[in-house]
Amino acid sequence: MNIKKIKTLGELKASGYQPRSIKEEIRQNLIAKLKKGDPTFSGIVGYEDTVIPDVERALLSKHNILFLGLRGQAKTRMARQMTELLDEYIPVVSGSEISDDPLNPVSKFAQEEITTHGDETAIHWIHRSERYGEKLATPDVSVADLIGDIDPIKAANLKLSFADERVLHYGIIPRSNRGIFVINELPDLQARIQVALFNILEEGDVQIRGFKLRLPLDILFVFTANPEDIQTVVLSLLR
Repeated sequence: MNIKKIKTLGELKASGYQPRSIKEEIRQNLIAKLKKGDPTFSGIVGYEDTVIPDVERALLSKHNILFLGLRGQAKTRMARQMTELLDEYIPVVSGSEISDDPLNPVSKFAQEEITTHGDETAIHWIHRSERYGEKLATPDVSVADLIGDIDPIKAANLKLSFADERVLHYGIIPRSNRGIFVINELPDLQARIQVALFNILEEGDVQIRGFKLRLPLDILFVFTANPEDIQTVVLSLLR
């Protein structure tokens, strides 16, 4: 069956589709590759007996990952290749900014769409190449960049008050929901940004200008850092 022919929530349910978390999806696809003897990280020379087995164990254990190494040691290249361990296509609620799972929506938009349209809710399929986000950490990166902010233009167009959740503009992390998100050179982030990331990892919620949102984001986080710059607060992110 061509899964991309499935266009509604009802058709998706009838197909027997079962959603998986991003980490479980990667784990199962990695196990399948290892059983076949296929290379997991092609073109990476010299890491066959060291780094690659360690990364495979981390993915099998469903861990977030911190790559420590000097510049030019293929940290980002390995992170980008992890998209090959994702399913080729997954369904999302059409119009969702954060790739909501039709069978487990988390945003208010997707929940209202399903409440309104039921099994006729429109869905579309996204390719694994679209499920990767990356940000170079620099001192000017803000919480709005990574998590989001209130969008006054959206509020005006929708005629909504700033107290309505629908006026929020999501940052790159929520938009990476159900995907892989990489932050390069993590220690360069301001301390308050690192704390915001810690809150997402530990508590599963985000705060945007007074909004306290429970967004159970489904993301594999990959961080890279130079060992000369690493700080204790960075290690706390991966507890």
